[in-house]
Amino acid sequence: MVVLAHPIQRTLFRGPFLRSRFHVLHPRFVARKVVHTFKLADIGEGITECEVIKWSVKELTPVQSFDALCEVQSDKASVEITSPFDGVVTQLLVQEGDVAKVGEGLCLIEVEEEEPEDTESSSSPNETTTSVEPPAQNQPEGSSVESAQNGTGVLREEPSMLSKKHPLDPTNDTAYSLSREDNSLATPSVRHFARQHGVDIAAIALGSGRDGRVEKTDVEAFIAQGLVRDESSSISVQAEGKDAVVELGRTRYGMWKAMTQSLEIPRFGYSTSLDLTRFNALLPMLNAHIPTHYLPSSSTPPRSRASQMVNPSALYPAPAPPSIPESGKFAKMTYLPFLLKALANSMMEWPLFRASIAPGTSTGAKPTLTVRPSADLTLALSTPTGLYTPTISYAQSLSMHTLASRITHLAHLGRQVPCALTPKEMPRRGGTISVSNVGAIGKGEGASPVLVPGGGVAIVAIGRANWVWDVSDEFYRPGATHDSVHGERRLKVDVSWSADHRVVEGAELAAFVETWRGWVENPERLVAEGV
Repeated sequence: MVVLAHPIQRTLFRGPFLRSRFHVLHPRFVARKVVHTFKLADIGEGITECEVIKWSVKELTPVQSFDALCEVQSDKASVEITSPFDGVVTQLLVQEGDVAKVGEGLCLIEVEEEEPEDTESSSSPNETTTSVEPPAQNQPEGSSVESAQNGTGVLREEPSMLSKKHPLDPTNDTAYSLSREDNSLATPSVRHFARQHGVDIAAIALGSGRDGRVEKTDVEAFIAQGLVRDESSSISVQAEGKDAVVELGRTRYGMWKAMTQSLEIPRFGYSTSLDLTRFNALLPMLNAHIPTHYLPSSSTPPRSRASQMVNPSALYPAPAPPSIPESGKFAKMTYLPFLLKALANSMMEWPLFRASIAPGTSTGAKPTLTVRPSADLTLALSTPTGLYTPTISYAQSLSMHTLASRITHLAHLGRQVPCALTPKEMPRRGGTISVSNVGAIGKGEGASPVLVPGGGVAIVAIGRANWVWDVSDEFYRPGATHDSVHGERRLKVDVSWSADHRVVEGAELAAFVETWRGWVENPERLVAEGV
């Protein structure tokens, strides 16, 4: 039997668009305040910690779901963290500039929740109350109450009455519901593994990880069951010319933001070519005498005839060589370590190019330059997961062999999926000059490298070395006719610079490049430096 809470409302049942709410066999609820610890979620790609750059709220600030809480930085990309609750921020657990680890609390949020009253104090379970509300506009038919044959009312919630919960809200049971639109929860490395094996990750109904996260083992099990999508259907979709929407990953989105900010920097460009002919003549000798501890285990170290006949360590053991990881070993020298060594020596002659810019900390304060005692170089590294910029510090004190080993090791870490570069290789304080070795990819003769905020005072793009016929005055032979040879074949590499024109004058950049040329085109000078 249904008892009306207010008999006077019986007349309201005459309307054709009535909507009733039944409360059947449900306890009453009372509000209570609960403090939730909002933790830093796992953002994937091997990231274990993030730096809190800026808080968008203060303590005792009311927030709603999806309101911005703070901005965090991991390696290169910055991410805005939003609130999963409606409530009040009671305490900030991590201050600006501090580092938060994944799984640790960022802040405390006081939330008002409902809990059932004591059933003994509630009304009789056989009592059913009804409250009648005015009809909602555009209400679809059949969205009111269904009644069972036993007279018990069942409430069917309407979509308009449901509040959308934040994906990180722990009370959201459907936060990770999957659909064919690929709302699957998975790390970038698992997604990459799935793509490599032709698996549509949205087709995996529910992962075995926490909160339904799809793990690598789930993808492998999916493959083992023979459920991999038919490649022919994928090809047919491409043949039909359908558009594909691809979201930017964390690293590429960080590049998006950095390149946008680069428009704030007025830059001065400068291009020239460097002559590598004399260094190229030394390269075979350098490759023949690579120290043994830098050679891969698969290589046979060269031994002189004298060392084969007489043991150099017969009297006293030789000191143990430095430990080099297998990923940092190499069998052949290239031009890049030599160019970096020459660049580092040039930086030691030019304090301006060892400087980093510190913007004013307060309104109206002038920016300053911090001159470092070392030549710190940043490498632009293209990886399967995006662009990374590891740093080689104190490059002026490293030998060419050590530089070659560092470059090889960094490239190996960048090729891993997910990227294995850590804050150790990518410190917050990067280099003052960035180097992009585009010659390893293409044969372009010029470039316009982009300088981003925090990327130092200059950046150089190094092209591919090519043999050219040089007919400049330096190689012109007096008395030569048009029918005779009057030039010389030289190995040259194009380099393109961009400098922060707010602090670097055009004349200073040109003079600095000429200093670099003096080291590159006269490699014998490095002998005195103990290369």
